[in-house]
Amino acid sequence: MADRQIVKMEKGLLSSQVEEQLMTYIQHEPVQVGQKLPNEFELAGMFGVGRSTIREAVKGLATKGVLEVRRGDGTYVLKTNVEADPLGLSKLDDKYKLALELFDVRLMLEPDIAALAAQNATPEDLQQLVRLCDETEALYRGGKNHIPRDIEFHTCIARCSRNRVVEMLVPVINGAVMTFANLTQHQLMQETIDTHRAVTQAICDRDSTGARCAMIMHLTHNRRAIIRQWKERQKHTGNTHEDIR
Repeated sequence: MADRQIVKMEKGLLSSQVEEQLMTYIQHEPVQVGQKLPNEFELAGMFGVGRSTIREAVKGLATKGVLEVRRGDGTYVLKTNVEADPLGLSKLDDKYKLALELFDVRLMLEPDIAALAAQNATPEDLQQLVRLCDETEALYRGGKNHIPRDIEFHTCIARCSRNRVVEMLVPVINGAVMTFANLTQHQLMQETIDTHRAVTQAICDRDSTGARCAMIMHLTHNRRAIIRQWKERQKHTGNTHEDIR
């Protein structure tokens, strides 16, 4: 068991290192916005790693809004810089309260983004959305780290909206949310899978109202889980008068 954990950690470290190297390559080559990256075989040769490591590094930069993977076409550069914490949220102390505040913002935005996605998504968008929904579920059920793919799923919904401001804004919010995603760990697996499916189905059916409602339900499940954990923390610390709002 320990050996497997070490191997997993080493793979994670390697993909993180390659992600940094790939970002450096994009900035110093330079690769222009809108330009296509070399394919996986070429990148694997350039960095001296396997294709699976390249794939993970590309997914990491896609999650941060730097790259866009277009199935059957290739990987394109969306921007040439990335900020680790563009909103400065790491400076705020109470992570539970911050997580709830992030959900407040997401509830303001993402239900209507899902509604727009139902109206404006292309057939190609819908194919990608279904694929990401499937892949997130498979990772979740397999006990693997589903969070990066989960963020890709929400970023894809933003892209489906065909609103360029939304496309740039949601990855920033989701990147911040990833910092606190482990608070709920695997408590909400079935709720997440079911509501992801409901959001995806409504968008594919061009049902704006259904997509909005499904997204509200999805975010509400997560918000309630954070509140439950915050209350448990209160019991253990004895600080039962603390107001999370």
